[in-house]
Amino acid sequence: MTKTKDLAVSRPDRGVPNSSGVLASQELDEAIDAEWITAGEYRIRHEAIQPASIDLHLGDFAWALRCSFLPDSASTVEAKLEDVAFDDRVNLRDGAVLERDRPYLIQLREGLALPSDVRAKANPKSSTGRLDVFTRVLTDRQHRFDEIHAGYHGALYLEVVPRSFAIRVTAGQSLNQLRLVRGDARLDDQALRALQEEIPLLYLDSHALRESELALADGLFLSVDLSGPGDRIVGYRAKKNSKPIDLARNHFYAWTDFWDPVRPERGGRIVLEPEVFYLLLSAEGTCIPPELAAEMMAYDPTAGELRTHYAGFFDPGFGWDPEHAHHGSRAALEVRARDVPFMIEHRQPVCKLAFEKMASKPDRLYGMDLGSNYQGQETMLSKHFREQVAGLANFDGPIDERTPEPTDPLF
Repeated sequence: MTKTKDLAVSRPDRGVPNSSGVLASQELDEAIDAEWITAGEYRIRHEAIQPASIDLHLGDFAWALRCSFLPDSASTVEAKLEDVAFDDRVNLRDGAVLERDRPYLIQLREGLALPSDVRAKANPKSSTGRLDVFTRVLTDRQHRFDEIHAGYHGALYLEVVPRSFAIRVTAGQSLNQLRLVRGDARLDDQALRALQEEIPLLYLDSHALRESELALADGLFLSVDLSGPGDRIVGYRAKKNSKPIDLARNHFYAWTDFWDPVRPERGGRIVLEPEVFYLLLSAEGTCIPPELAAEMMAYDPTAGELRTHYAGFFDPGFGWDPEHAHHGSRAALEVRARDVPFMIEHRQPVCKLAFEKMASKPDRLYGMDLGSNYQGQETMLSKHFREQVAGLANFDGPIDERTPEPTDPLF
């Protein structure tokens, strides 16, 4: 395995504010200048910085694994890899297909040199989760995925497991993102109730949910939308054995080649088949004001035999409209039943949003500021499918809005 690149020692005296909370976009810029986040010979581009997170990028090689793993408190990822990786590494420089249900490990271009009071956490990007690509970050001497302890100095590794579809990836592409957090930023249920009254966080149809309509337990629950007549498409079920999806191709694939439509049974319910991936949509519209960030939390096993969410970060500005011309954006729900068929019904709570305060208001917001793909979404398919393009319902030819290949060393 290629040796880990040397990482700069962090310099916390170089202008990053000390406020507690999730670091905002301008603070991430300053963290890069202070070399808390580095990328070796690659420059971290401005476009990688989101309102409350930074996109991470694939390195040049992937290692196919015979099993997933975690290092313990005394070992590095590189040392553990020797026992679980197959001999031949996969070259990603010109693109390569990652097989379905095979775990891969990829060293990311970025590394961290965090000060002692700043921690980090990672999550898949939204488009990654909507393709049922399971990703999680590993770090040296840390026995948890996606959680990076304060003061960490070292490399970042990404485990990638395509579940429903094989995918074609290229070095420099981004499948996941990272947040930096200082202190305890989580808002409790009392604070969420007060915010719902002052700046509504959840809407149903055209009205803000009243306090009596909220379901809270260390966060706000979202329910699933299975309303409408029996011919309405309320979700999508992944097909097996489809062709690989090239992640560089946007608005290119016919969704019918990869998905079956899901329509509700009488009474507004569907039955999830075990170990099949579904995309559904929340009944509620979510509004994330500039002062907050949110994360969709893993499923509660007491709520049924299903898992909801891969992609979990909601940036400031998601569904936000200071003029109140619309009332939030609905959330895509990535759902898989475990072990047995499981019935879910309209307005059944299936996931939970935890909210955190921002260290400061971001200088850019999700939505119009960034040309975000999923603001105001009425469908849950990823940007790779043609249904996402307005006015193309009867269009049969491909539209190849290919993401530029990140071949130059400035990527």
